Amino acid sequence: MDQKFALNGQEAMAADNFNEQHPEGQENGNLMDELLEKEGLNLDFPKQGEIRKGVIASISDNEILVSVGTKSEGVISGREKDQISPEEMATLTVGQEILVYIVNPEDNNGTIVLSYARAREEYDWQKVEDMLSTGDVHDGKISGYNKGGLIVPIGNLRGFVPASQISVFRRPEGNESPEARWAKMINDPITVKVIEVDRQRHRLILSERSALQETRETIKDRLLDELQDGSVRTGRVTSLADFGAFVNIDGADGLVHLSEISWERINHPNEVLKVGQEVQVKVIGIDRDRKRIGLSIRQTQLDPWMKKVESIKEGQLVSGTITHLTKFGAFAHLGDDMEGLIHISELSENRINHPKEVVKEGDVVTLRVIKIDAERRRIGLSLRKVDSPAYADLDWKIALSNEVNSSQSAEDKA
Repeated sequence: MDQKFALNGQEAMAADNFNEQHPEGQENGNLMDELLEKEGLNLDFPKQGEIRKGVIASISDNEILVSVGTKSEGVISGREKDQISPEEMATLTVGQEILVYIVNPEDNNGTIVLSYARAREEYDWQKVEDMLSTGDVHDGKISGYNKGGLIVPIGNLRGFVPASQISVFRRPEGNESPEARWAKMINDPITVKVIEVDRQRHRLILSERSALQETRETIKDRLLDELQDGSVRTGRVTSLADFGAFVNIDGADGLVHLSEISWERINHPNEVLKVGQEVQVKVIGIDRDRKRIGLSIRQTQLDPWMKKVESIKEGQLVSGTITHLTKFGAFAHLGDDMEGLIHISELSENRINHPKEVVKEGDVVTLRVIKIDAERRRIGLSLRKVDSPAYADLDWKIALSNEVNSSQSAEDKA
């Protein structure tokens, strides 16, 4: 009797009882199955395309026998065995539990034909399909690349990360081609998300950008809880736009508005920044509800305007050149790229309707500094207070100080 259909004593007794009560059952396999199932003796025959766990019973040069829960072992042989790489074969041992794919539950010889490689591939397809539905990410390594993007394996499947789905951190620098850039990344770790699965076309599309975006959201939530206004962090520029620059700090992006990039006036961030540049930033705004972080680069640096105004003090007399007139006053250039405003009320002791009644563009006049507004970077000037008695004492002290300094300078030179 074929080993496949050999029954133990209990199964044989049940079969004999069945045959005595139902002679027609010998020709009716369904009734036999029903009885065996009723007696708890179902043989659990495998089905084509099914994946089962099995235990390796023996390994020879020609075949591998695997116990899959039936009366006879299934066999991995011929082309199915040839699909197993020598490296993989070296890891297989008798008694080891493996997954197998049912190629044929019963061939012409009554043998169960199995495939180890197809089981692993089928398992991997099911895994990536689950990842697509759940949105889970995969931590893997870059195994290769082509003109279109990167190759990242998941199990025995080759996943493809198109260039459009690769993180901005991997973009080429300068005149470097994408291929030259990617060639340096072989075996580098990468986190990806499954965005397309097509078994028929053997197509598995992955995205690093989507995976990082999901990771960044978690990181950003944590960072928002930790950040405080006024703290200074080190970050890296990730992208530039007309309105400002995005800087990554501790895995989350914050925005440096155009006005907060430099103390000097610029028209575009690329005038002073480039992608990948490391910068110091100050946290100037946190919107936890909208998950937005406002940053400043210029506030981590000394304001050059403050350096310029170190040479002048409130109450001091200075020489200025009128540069232009407005309804509310006149602007005067004080040298060293400094400019101050003479409000219309500070041009004359008498009431005037327009600054042109007192000064004109190009006039060189003596002015008194009446206010230095460091926060707004403005200098307030007065023409009418140049001869004010209120400043007589100050003027005398300044003149005396200047005279002493001049004498000391002359002595040093001598």
